Amino acid sequence: MDRYPDWLNQARNDLEWAIHSFNGNFFAQTCFSAQQAAENTLKALCFYRGFDVVRTHSLFQIVTALKPIPIIEQYAKELDLYYISGRYPDAFPAGAPFEMITREQAERALAAAKNIIAWVEKELAT
Repeated sequence: MDRYPDWLNQARNDLEWAIHSFNGNFFAQTCFSAQQAAENTLKALCFYRGFDVVRTHSLFQIVTALKPIPIIEQYAKELDLYYISGRYPDAFPAGAPFEMITREQAERALAAAKNIIAWVEKELAT
């Protein structure tokens, strides 16, 4: 059974989560859920292309295996910053993630996730 549509559907739901978080001024949560949306989208493409398993949460590692256009690598690197720092207070010397992550960072994270999703959807359509 091909599961890549399930991964893509979850990614779309994660993006909705990110948008709702942003609209509620939960910027750390926006960054983390944007990372999750991009991760699940990239994993969908991996499974579509025949990967058996993807055992990393690093978007940069995943896109390296997928050989995307260069801007996708930049988005992946930016979103990788939020996998831990968007959730855990010990990611910073002091302060909780919600105190440290800004609206501007959340805007960039959302844009990066949307661009990764658009690229993957284009790859799936070809």
